[in-house]
Amino acid sequence: MGTVFDVVIRNGEVASGAGRAGPLRADVGIRDERIVSVAPGLEAGRLEIDASGKLVLPGAIDAHCHVAQKSSTGLMTADDFLTATGSAACGGTTTIIPFAAQHRGDSLREIVREYHRRAATAIVDYGFHLIVSDPNRRTLDEDLPELIREGCTSFKMFTTYDALKLADSQILDVLAVARQQNALVMVHAENSDAIAWMTRRLLDAGHTAPKFHADSRPASAEREAVHRMITLSEIVGARLMIVHVSSADAVEQIRWARGRGLPVYAETCPQYLFLTAADLDRPGFEGAKYVFSPPARDRSSQEALWTALADGTMDIFSSDHAPYRFNDPEGKAAHGTDAPFTKIPSGVPGLETCFPLLFSEGVAKGRLTLQRFVELSATQAARLYGLYPRKGVIAAGADADVAIWDPSVDVTITNDRLHHRMDYTPYEGIRVKGWPVVTISRGEVVWAEGQLRGRPGRGAFLKRLTARQSGRESPAPAVPQ
Repeated sequence: MGTVFDVVIRNGEVASGAGRAGPLRADVGIRDERIVSVAPGLEAGRLEIDASGKLVLPGAIDAHCHVAQKSSTGLMTADDFLTATGSAACGGTTTIIPFAAQHRGDSLREIVREYHRRAATAIVDYGFHLIVSDPNRRTLDEDLPELIREGCTSFKMFTTYDALKLADSQILDVLAVARQQNALVMVHAENSDAIAWMTRRLLDAGHTAPKFHADSRPASAEREAVHRMITLSEIVGARLMIVHVSSADAVEQIRWARGRGLPVYAETCPQYLFLTAADLDRPGFEGAKYVFSPPARDRSSQEALWTALADGTMDIFSSDHAPYRFNDPEGKAAHGTDAPFTKIPSGVPGLETCFPLLFSEGVAKGRLTLQRFVELSATQAARLYGLYPRKGVIAAGADADVAIWDPSVDVTITNDRLHHRMDYTPYEGIRVKGWPVVTISRGEVVWAEGQLRGRPGRGAFLKRLTARQSGRESPAPAVPQ
């Protein structure tokens, strides 16, 4: 008697994420939430999915998003875990890693407990990064090591924003814990003092419109902070992820670090490939839709980022989904529609559109190979954030997280077709080629035939591995005790 599968995906082109040069024509057999076979001619499954003419890819991992998160100014993001994970599933994403955000005075452990409660409605699987804004002795000596052991193996620091930024000595303390515990540190890298100086001059001159947000945060401020963070991580010997890289200047610094053999990784996001600073210069308050940090740059930085995505300088691609509604006193208009750029909440939505945008402009237009797309959207995030080989790959033993893409379908992005809790998308009217038509999370169809099918609460918390546990520990000098 043949093997009985719960699900068989037939006749698709399978891009496994396991290093194969090109897609393989094969069936994918799923049983008990796991992939158990990838081979032609599999036996029948209880559910048969015909993927003829389609691509069968690992479900994407969005490793940078803000969900049910209160900002340092007290505003809650528009999307909770139900709407965020539902929206993610509709865009082919089967894992998200949002942030459990500590604000000064908070117990990091209590914050994580609260985020577990908030995540109870998740439709797809999730983990937590930690945001560290108060690195006191309890945070450093007790909470961080304990939470790392519980599977929160990455944490983020800021070099800007008054309520979040850390001094260099504090950054070194956090890096030292990461080095000792084999965790990965993420950093938002912009020079806070330079931004404050530029901002004062702009406001004093009466330059308050949204378009001046970009002027206040020049690429050189990002470049300096990226270089400084690379230097500090080198001193300690810690692994470092530079998130939401926006500029050619920052790419240059990352390449410099790689040339020195340093374990420095990098991420960019769709807003830096599809938007420019010119989008801020719109009539009235409209430019507020495009306020995010670091800001969008220019066409030359877009080209530099595309090159970095193709050649491996960029390791992962994420949405940095930070949803604040436009026409909402709890969103972009929190301080009124005539507020200066400094009072406009920073962030744009992007969970559902993130990977279709990358596929269309990257794979469909020949900028990226299909295998490189799989690495950027799934496999590398799984490796770097301690989920591989459970996630990020189509192979026997992996979770049955699969996105079936129709590479020929044309979709015009409009906010009314998306599933987030937002009243706008910054990508309104952009036409993309290719979109996931079926998304499967741990063997269950959660998106198909244009319908979200996932059950609230079925998403599971992912206890992630450290670099040592996952076999990715990087050699580094000892840290003085």
